[in-house]
Amino acid sequence: MTAVGQDTLNTRSTLEVGGKTVHYYSIPKAAEKLGDVSRLPFSMKVLLENLLRFEDGTTVTTEDVQAIVDWQQDRTSEREIQYRPARVLMQDFTGVPCVVDLAAMRDAITKLGGDAQKINPLVPVHLVIDHSVMVDEFGSPKAFQDNVDLEYQRNMERYEFLKWGSKALDNFKVVPPGTGICHQVNLEYISQTIWTSADESGATVAYPDTLVGTDSHTTMVNGLGVLGWGVGGIEAEAAMLGQPVSMLIPEVVGFKLTGALAEGITATDLVLTVTQMLRAKGVVGRFVEFYGPGLDALTLADRATIANMAPEYGATCGFFPIDGATLNYLRLTGRDEHSIDVVEAYAKAQGFWRDAAAPDPVFTDTLVLDMSSVQPSLAGPKRPQDRVLLNNVDENFNTELVSGYKKSGDSDQRVAVEGRAHDIGHGDVVIAAITSCTNTSNPSVLVAAGLVARKARALGLESKPWVKTSLAPGSQVVTDYLDKAKLTEDLDALGFNLVGYGCTTCIGNSGPLAAPISKAINENDLVAASVLSGNRNFEGRVSPDVRANFLASPPLVVAYAIKGTVREDITTTPLGKGSDGQDVFLKDVWPTNTEVADTIASFIDREMYSSRYANVFQGDVHWQKIAIEGGDTYQWSPVSTYVANPPYFEGMSMTPAPVTDIRDARPLAIFADSITTDHISPAGSIKADSPAGRFLLEHQVSKADFNSYGARRGNHEVMMRGTFANIRIKNEMIPGIEGGLTKYIPSGEVMAIYDAAMRYKADGTALVVIAGKEYGTGSSRDWAAKGTNLLGVRAVIAESFERIHRSNLVGMGIVPLQFAEGVDRKSLKLDGTESFTIENVAGLRPRQKVTVTLKRADGSTESFQTRCRIDTVNELDYFLNGGILHYVLRKLAA
Repeated sequence: MTAVGQDTLNTRSTLEVGGKTVHYYSIPKAAEKLGDVSRLPFSMKVLLENLLRFEDGTTVTTEDVQAIVDWQQDRTSEREIQYRPARVLMQDFTGVPCVVDLAAMRDAITKLGGDAQKINPLVPVHLVIDHSVMVDEFGSPKAFQDNVDLEYQRNMERYEFLKWGSKALDNFKVVPPGTGICHQVNLEYISQTIWTSADESGATVAYPDTLVGTDSHTTMVNGLGVLGWGVGGIEAEAAMLGQPVSMLIPEVVGFKLTGALAEGITATDLVLTVTQMLRAKGVVGRFVEFYGPGLDALTLADRATIANMAPEYGATCGFFPIDGATLNYLRLTGRDEHSIDVVEAYAKAQGFWRDAAAPDPVFTDTLVLDMSSVQPSLAGPKRPQDRVLLNNVDENFNTELVSGYKKSGDSDQRVAVEGRAHDIGHGDVVIAAITSCTNTSNPSVLVAAGLVARKARALGLESKPWVKTSLAPGSQVVTDYLDKAKLTEDLDALGFNLVGYGCTTCIGNSGPLAAPISKAINENDLVAASVLSGNRNFEGRVSPDVRANFLASPPLVVAYAIKGTVREDITTTPLGKGSDGQDVFLKDVWPTNTEVADTIASFIDREMYSSRYANVFQGDVHWQKIAIEGGDTYQWSPVSTYVANPPYFEGMSMTPAPVTDIRDARPLAIFADSITTDHISPAGSIKADSPAGRFLLEHQVSKADFNSYGARRGNHEVMMRGTFANIRIKNEMIPGIEGGLTKYIPSGEVMAIYDAAMRYKADGTALVVIAGKEYGTGSSRDWAAKGTNLLGVRAVIAESFERIHRSNLVGMGIVPLQFAEGVDRKSLKLDGTESFTIENVAGLRPRQKVTVTLKRADGSTESFQTRCRIDTVNELDYFLNGGILHYVLRKLAA
């Protein structure tokens, strides 16, 4: 997106790069008028340039630009700015509902008398289909092809719809299935670090590559000097349609890295350490920027691994500045030389270039980590910030088995597995998956995994027979270098055959366990374990059969597949016996840093990337065969259970309906801390006896064809029934019971949350949700807000909110209210029999104090204080319009 502003500061300048003239908006010129910015954090300089380029005296003023410069004084600010990212990135789970909304908006604007063509992305949008492949087949050479065939069978309706979108919508490109994970495709191909496009006069304008993405791990590209973060699909649609991202000027926490990783330590060990430190620090809603001499010891892939997990440490982004490593990576991955020259020239002209001799930027706060102190680690069994030293994993699990899982009497039981020659017990690793964008961008850990497999195979070791093994690389390039290094055959020998290119186990697409294993686990209530190289291990996410989930580096995933349990110290007890009958230990199969580096240097080259991405939008034979129909508007199928026209715009007029007060609202649920978007809107399997399962069965969908909640996000009927349907969610209104249930207070019946919500809707009763701290952590899942809206929830009252989910609630017309300090569900002794009244909702103002009155079952009343977490004036406009999409639609139709 090029400039549309007035440039009243007169900062437009030119660069000569390779004999070509490039225009840009000069930060040094602005600094001459507004003050020195040489020590402004690099991520803040990106925001500064954005404001310079879009300064128009209305949405962006000179005072806004000055506020960024003045930030250096207090290193915090309450000023709201309008930020316009250059582009939008999507994956298919979050992308399908976005395109559904755009198609619905085209219908709605037509009914309002407008032009359907006005509903079109105004900035480049890339959607990468990467979340739909499931690990049904594994451990065989035909696993990949079988999984691809099943993926197309299950998802043909969705893929036809996305292909329609790629034809009907301008500025919208789809990367077909089987290419890679969206973040790795973004890192290896789409991102330019410095973006260029033609302005109205035809001149080439250069500006920082910035984006928002509908996956929270959009931050991975921060490792390439690209400022981007995850937003809900609702916000992404607004950005596509030309709406700025309204945000407060952020605080920036500097994370200083010194030293270098010791022998045998992986990037995964580093990122788990960083995640734990930043979660303890508290960086929600803040930028994190990495600096210090340690950056020179990190590869670009290491930086991307750290940046990827920004959602896990809670930050908006985890930014790395541009330097020589950036250029080397752009060159390795096949970017053209002129664009690389533009990156270097622009970064140096604008002060974006990291120079080791320059003074450190100034930050709101700082942390320091000497990387030589990092030790081998996993995280688990329930949260990514719960780092455990490798030699303490057994002790951690055995303690949790008794205290958390209440298995004190039978902790050592082992049970026979039907039709198998082995038994199974608590702590057995039943899933070992090399998966997820966190690590599959990083050749160092993937090569290390291959070398562990090679050494183990040579010694005669095998994976345990109860372990479901899988390898789902982030891009096809991974296969190329593993093949070239002849590591594929070693991984295959241990069962780590290619199962697909995409986000599998980490998103819950781990596929079913072997039936006898699943039966043994569930009939005996075993606490089975998974070890995955992912970034998320929340309860109920990986597999419905697995309760303890550990994040680990790919080489440790291979080691645990051989070991088969988390109940013994993997550093001191043998992995197994070799072909010579001797014990083999982890140290016997662990590669040296030199072995890993030599393999990377010998077997990874620029040609691999250039050839793999030469026809990235073409797709395989399955994709090419998809025929599409429809023009500017989509022809909705009345019988589709995958794609349906949502009800958001039914009866909508050009004038917003008045916002009413919330009176005598009942709590739909009362939750404790750390309720994630996985809890609110699951992405995994659909249970047959759930409201969503019953809906599908009523519509003649067999259980075998249920697919997942994530795959069905284009159908609101399924998704609203799946809201709060996580199998591990705990509603304090019904203590001791897990699953998406609540108490319908008028009758006292316990029922599915969806069923209760529909009863309340029929009664004309408004609803609220009560929660503890960190409500809405995890994935940037817009359905967590959409489903909440469709159930009739008017407000969520929580102790604190995760950034993306809070904004999504506002974007769907739901009021987020934050308990005042010292007040919470426990101090108020809430049990769910209360009702809640919130007055003057139409008169709310950003971040104002709001009084809530509760009425107890005995008729007594009590008031308590909250803060309105509608944070900006723009957000208030969205709320008063009934949601962000309604606001945008009215503007476009006017």
